[in-house]
Amino acid sequence: MSKIVITGGTKGIGRAILAKFWQEGWEVITCARNEKDLSALSKNYQSERIETFPADLSKKEDRTAFCNILKEKKIDILINNTGTYIPGSIHEEDEGVLQTMIETNLYSAYDISRAVIPQLKSKKSGHIFTLCSTASIIPYINGGSYCISKFALLGMNKVLREEMKEHGVRVTSILPGVTKTASWDGVDLEEGQYMNPEDVAETIWSAYKLSKHSVIEEIIMRPQLGDLD
Repeated sequence: MSKIVITGGTKGIGRAILAKFWQEGWEVITCARNEKDLSALSKNYQSERIETFPADLSKKEDRTAFCNILKEKKIDILINNTGTYIPGSIHEEDEGVLQTMIETNLYSAYDISRAVIPQLKSKKSGHIFTLCSTASIIPYINGGSYCISKFALLGMNKVLREEMKEHGVRVTSILPGVTKTASWDGVDLEEGQYMNPEDVAETIWSAYKLSKHSVIEEIIMRPQLGDLD
């Protein structure tokens, strides 16, 4: 049975991706910081096809522990989804914000990709999807360290794409705009100003279903009405 790893699979886009692949009959491995969310996820699915692990991927020790688990699995797809957003400007944000963003948004994907890639290379197949952001290509006010980390994340995935060509491993960067997740709770968004997480999940599924002779390198997704002003 095919197996997918989704970091941060209890909420938002990660949860929508998990639901899609589970519906398609895949085995799913996911992690999250909140053990209550993981427990609720397990109870909701009540399936042997879902494995959950508590891990705060902003912490090196948790990343290492989760990576060690993954090295014992037979992975077909990796979804680097874990991320966090702390608003602020570079010249005014609190000390340590950049470090937190880099640890969470960049190092999590870096370390976990490195843990899974040897398996994919040995099979000469597999797919790595990394959830970047439109903030990976367009800087904006109040984006501060978030934009820095997402620019770096896209850069990492571009390098991985080049490295994996000869090994038969496909690499895709997903750059979504405003998506209706918990991050936007309390913000009054009109229809057309946001995307549904399920649309991102369906897009990833479609990109995966292409033949091994093709790969979509980057997918930019925006709400129909475009970016928020």
